[in-house]
Amino acid sequence: MTSIGTGYDLSASTYSPDGRIFQVEYANKAVENSGTAIGIRCKDGIVLAVEKLVHSKLLVPGVNRRIQTIDKHIGLATAGLQADGRHISNRARDEAGNYRDTYRSPPPLKTLAGRLGLYVQAYTLYSSVRPFGISTILGAVDKYGPSLYVVEPSGVFFGYNGAAVGKGRQLAKTELEKLKLSEISTREAVIEAARIIYLVHDDAKEKEFELEMSWIGDETNGVHLPVPKELFDEAESKAKAALENFE
Repeated sequence: MTSIGTGYDLSASTYSPDGRIFQVEYANKAVENSGTAIGIRCKDGIVLAVEKLVHSKLLVPGVNRRIQTIDKHIGLATAGLQADGRHISNRARDEAGNYRDTYRSPPPLKTLAGRLGLYVQAYTLYSSVRPFGISTILGAVDKYGPSLYVVEPSGVFFGYNGAAVGKGRQLAKTELEKLKLSEISTREAVIEAARIIYLVHDDAKEKEFELEMSWIGDETNGVHLPVPKELFDEAESKAKAALENFE
């Protein structure tokens, strides 16, 4: 990475002289090379959207999804290495099931994000493992209302009103900051999410992509579901139109 990193980037358990863990920084680079994922916390729910880059025309459309259902009321989207994302989603399901078995109630998202953050952070402590090359967006509507968290490869997690990870995160964050997130509905957020994903992909036109979107909220009775086809098609067509006007 730099001359000072020589010899200090061979293990996740080794600090460099200036207190950095290069393996974690490399994991962040893996996230930055991935398609963009965004999460929006609205007044009545959560919307997740992912720019899934298509690496081959031979791939079957709709497979290898980057948005997963963790519990009935919890959705997860990842940016980074896809296999790592599957592992983390399986771990999140185990944690959610464990909470249900113990407390006989649906897991609050803050608790799940905390447990997942601890698990991810454990993979930055030992030389026998490597950090996860993904950033994870978790969205849910629980007893505290709509909530959105991001778990980074270092294990740190934060709550957000709007979050973006992946290659186009800076432009996506700029667009999210323009929205009055506490005032828009999930239907409006679906339209905006599609527009933002198409906008950030425009900076990396060399690859085809599939848009994935899901939502949780009043429209779905608090259940995490894919966005209905009619609304999805409407959002996609408006996103393409907005992109043409932008150009």
